[in-house]
Amino acid sequence: MTKEEIIKELREGILTYDEERVRKAAKKVLENGIDPFLAIKEGLTPAINEIGEKFERMEIFLPHLTMAAKAMEAGVAVLEPALDKSQEQKVRQGKVVIGTVQGDIHSIGKNIVMMMLKAAGFEVVDLGVDVAVDKFVEAAERENADIIAASALMSFTKVMQRDLVEYMKSVGAREKYKLMVGGGPVNEDWAREIGA
Repeated sequence: MTKEEIIKELREGILTYDEERVRKAAKKVLENGIDPFLAIKEGLTPAINEIGEKFERMEIFLPHLTMAAKAMEAGVAVLEPALDKSQEQKVRQGKVVIGTVQGDIHSIGKNIVMMMLKAAGFEVVDLGVDVAVDKFVEAAERENADIIAASALMSFTKVMQRDLVEYMKSVGAREKYKLMVGGGPVNEDWAREIGA
Protein backbone atom coordinates (compact mmCIF):
# COMPACT_ATOMS: atom_id res chain seq x y z
CA MET A 1 0.00 0.00 0.00
CA THR A 2 1.16 3.51 -0.73
CA LYS A 3 1.27 6.25 1.90
CA GLU A 4 -1.82 7.83 0.35
CA GLU A 5 -3.71 4.52 0.45
CA ILE A 6 -2.84 3.99 4.11
CA ILE A 7 -3.92 7.54 5.03
CA LYS A 8 -7.15 6.99 3.08
CA GLU A 9 -7.70 3.73 4.97
CA LEU A 10 -7.40 5.60 8.28
CA ARG A 11 -9.99 8.14 7.10
CA GLU A 12 -12.37 5.50 5.81
CA GLY A 13 -12.09 3.53 9.05
CA ILE A 14 -13.23 6.56 11.06
CA LEU A 15 -16.01 7.38 8.59
CA THR A 16 -17.32 3.80 8.80
CA TYR A 17 -16.89 3.60 12.61
CA ASP A 18 -14.56 0.61 12.20
CA GLU A 19 -12.09 0.40 15.11
CA GLU A 20 -10.27 -2.64 13.77
CA ARG A 21 -9.83 -1.08 10.32
CA VAL A 22 -8.34 2.05 11.91
CA ARG A 23 -6.10 -0.02 14.20
CA LYS A 24 -4.76 -2.05 11.23
CA ALA A 25 -4.18 1.10 9.16
CA ALA A 26 -2.35 2.73 12.08
CA LYS A 27 -0.08 -0.33 12.33
CA LYS A 28 0.62 0.03 8.60
CA VAL A 29 1.57 3.67 9.21
CA LEU A 30 4.28 2.52 11.62
CA GLU A 31 5.36 -0.48 9.52
CA ASN A 32 5.85 1.79 6.50
CA GLY A 33 7.72 4.52 8.39
CA ILE A 34 5.03 7.15 7.81
CA ASP A 35 5.19 10.12 10.18
CA PRO A 36 2.48 9.53 12.84
CA PHE A 37 1.77 13.29 12.93
CA LEU A 38 1.08 13.21 9.20
CA ALA A 39 -1.21 10.19 9.65
CA ILE A 40 -3.20 12.04 12.29
CA LYS A 41 -3.17 15.36 10.46
CA GLU A 42 -4.15 14.00 7.03
CA GLY A 43 -6.05 10.85 8.02
CA LEU A 44 -7.67 10.86 11.44
CA THR A 45 -8.27 14.58 12.00
CA PRO A 46 -10.09 15.35 8.72
CA ALA A 47 -12.25 12.26 9.22
CA ILE A 48 -13.23 13.12 12.79
CA ASN A 49 -13.87 16.72 11.70
CA GLU A 50 -16.20 15.40 8.99
CA ILE A 51 -17.97 13.26 11.60
CA GLY A 52 -18.34 16.35 13.82
CA GLU A 53 -19.82 18.36 10.95
CA LYS A 54 -22.29 15.56 10.16
CA PHE A 55 -23.25 15.49 13.84
CA GLU A 56 -23.80 19.27 13.87
CA ARG A 57 -26.03 18.97 10.78
CA MET A 58 -27.87 16.11 12.52
CA GLU A 59 -27.00 13.71 9.70
CA ILE A 60 -25.63 11.33 12.33
CA PHE A 61 -26.33 11.00 16.05
CA LEU A 62 -24.47 10.56 19.34
CA PRO A 63 -23.94 6.78 18.97
CA HIS A 64 -22.22 7.41 15.61
CA LEU A 65 -20.06 10.14 17.16
CA THR A 66 -19.14 7.77 19.98
CA MET A 67 -18.21 4.95 17.58
CA ALA A 68 -16.09 7.31 15.47
CA ALA A 69 -14.34 8.61 18.59
CA LYS A 70 -13.60 5.04 19.70
CA ALA A 71 -12.21 4.24 16.26
CA MET A 72 -10.01 7.33 16.44
CA GLU A 73 -8.85 6.40 19.95
CA ALA A 74 -7.91 2.93 18.65
CA GLY A 75 -5.74 4.50 15.95
CA VAL A 76 -4.15 7.01 18.28
CA ALA A 77 -3.38 4.24 20.81
CA VAL A 78 -1.31 2.51 18.12
CA LEU A 79 0.37 5.72 16.95
CA GLU A 80 0.93 7.35 20.34
CA PRO A 81 4.22 5.63 21.29
CA ALA A 82 5.75 6.70 17.96
CA LEU A 83 4.12 10.11 18.37
CA ASP A 84 5.81 10.53 21.75
CA LYS A 85 9.19 9.52 20.29
CA SER A 86 8.92 11.90 17.35
CA GLN A 87 7.58 14.57 19.71
CA GLU A 88 10.91 14.56 21.53
CA GLN A 89 12.54 15.91 18.38
CA LYS A 90 9.89 18.59 17.83
CA VAL A 91 9.40 21.89 19.58
CA ARG A 92 6.51 21.79 22.00
CA GLN A 93 3.73 24.25 21.21
CA GLY A 94 2.77 24.62 24.86
CA LYS A 95 1.15 22.74 27.69
CA VAL A 96 -2.60 22.29 28.11
CA VAL A 97 -4.59 21.05 31.10
CA ILE A 98 -7.95 19.76 29.92
CA GLY A 99 -11.04 18.37 31.59
CA THR A 100 -14.80 18.14 31.51
CA VAL A 101 -16.48 20.59 33.89
CA GLN A 102 -18.04 19.65 37.21
CA GLY A 103 -21.41 17.94 36.88
CA ASP A 104 -20.57 16.52 33.45
CA ILE A 105 -19.18 13.00 33.02
CA HIS A 106 -18.89 12.97 29.22
CA SER A 107 -15.42 12.61 27.77
CA ILE A 108 -15.90 12.05 24.01
CA GLY A 109 -15.31 15.63 22.90
CA LYS A 110 -12.53 16.19 25.42
CA ASN A 111 -10.72 13.09 24.22
CA ILE A 112 -10.98 14.12 20.58
CA VAL A 113 -9.62 17.59 21.39
CA MET A 114 -6.79 16.01 23.41
CA MET A 115 -5.77 13.89 20.44
CA MET A 116 -5.81 16.89 18.13
CA LEU A 117 -3.77 18.99 20.55
CA LYS A 118 -1.19 16.22 20.92
CA ALA A 119 -1.01 15.85 17.16
CA ALA A 120 -0.41 19.61 16.88
CA GLY A 121 2.55 19.36 19.25
CA PHE A 122 1.00 20.34 22.58
CA GLU A 123 1.76 18.52 25.80
CA VAL A 124 -1.62 17.59 27.29
CA VAL A 125 -2.56 16.79 30.88
CA ASP A 126 -5.96 15.08 31.19
CA LEU A 127 -7.85 16.05 34.35
CA GLY A 128 -10.70 13.68 33.51
CA VAL A 129 -14.39 14.43 33.97
CA ASP A 130 -16.46 16.20 36.64
CA VAL A 131 -13.62 18.65 37.36
CA ALA A 132 -14.26 21.50 39.81
CA VAL A 133 -13.23 25.01 38.71
CA ASP A 134 -10.50 25.32 41.35
CA LYS A 135 -8.98 22.01 40.20
CA PHE A 136 -8.46 23.40 36.68
CA VAL A 137 -6.46 26.31 38.07
CA GLU A 138 -4.57 24.17 40.61
CA ALA A 139 -3.55 21.77 37.84
CA ALA A 140 -2.48 24.63 35.56
CA GLU A 141 -0.30 26.01 38.37
CA ARG A 142 1.15 22.60 39.27
CA GLU A 143 1.82 21.65 35.64
CA ASN A 144 3.08 25.09 34.60
CA ALA A 145 0.50 25.05 31.80
CA ASP A 146 -0.10 27.69 29.15
CA ILE A 147 -3.72 26.83 28.41
CA ILE A 148 -6.74 25.61 30.38
CA ALA A 149 -9.34 23.76 28.29
CA ALA A 150 -12.82 23.07 29.71
CA SER A 151 -15.39 20.86 27.98
CA ALA A 152 -19.15 20.63 28.60
CA LEU A 153 -21.46 18.34 26.66
CA MET A 154 -24.72 19.32 28.32
CA SER A 155 -26.30 22.77 28.15
CA PHE A 156 -26.91 22.88 31.89
CA THR A 157 -23.23 22.18 32.66
CA LYS A 158 -21.79 24.80 30.31
CA VAL A 159 -22.49 27.42 33.02
CA MET A 160 -19.53 25.87 34.85
CA GLN A 161 -17.35 27.33 32.10
CA ARG A 162 -18.56 30.80 33.11
CA ASP A 163 -17.88 29.88 36.74
CA LEU A 164 -14.35 28.88 35.73
CA VAL A 165 -13.76 32.29 34.12
CA GLU A 166 -15.09 34.04 37.23
CA TYR A 167 -12.97 31.87 39.52
CA MET A 168 -9.87 32.53 37.43
CA LYS A 169 -10.52 36.28 37.71
CA SER A 170 -11.07 36.04 41.48
CA VAL A 171 -7.71 34.34 42.07
CA GLY A 172 -5.78 36.47 39.57
CA ALA A 173 -5.27 33.63 37.10
CA ARG A 174 -7.34 34.87 34.14
CA GLU A 175 -4.49 36.86 32.58
CA LYS A 176 -1.98 34.10 33.27
CA TYR A 177 -3.63 31.38 31.14
CA LYS A 178 -5.34 31.17 27.81
CA LEU A 179 -8.74 29.53 28.17
CA MET A 180 -10.44 27.25 25.66
CA VAL A 181 -14.06 26.16 26.07
CA GLY A 182 -15.89 23.63 23.97
CA GLY A 183 -18.61 21.02 23.85
CA GLY A 184 -21.96 20.29 22.25
CA PRO A 185 -23.83 23.40 23.49
CA VAL A 186 -20.79 25.67 23.28
CA ASN A 187 -20.18 28.08 20.42
CA GLU A 188 -18.10 31.16 19.68
CA ASP A 189 -20.83 33.51 20.96
CA TRP A 190 -20.88 31.72 24.31
CA ALA A 191 -17.08 31.84 24.55
CA ARG A 192 -17.13 35.60 23.90
CA GLU A 193 -20.02 36.16 26.30
CA ILE A 194 -18.19 34.54 29.21
CA GLY A 195 -14.81 36.03 28.31
CA ALA A 196 -13.03 32.81 27.37
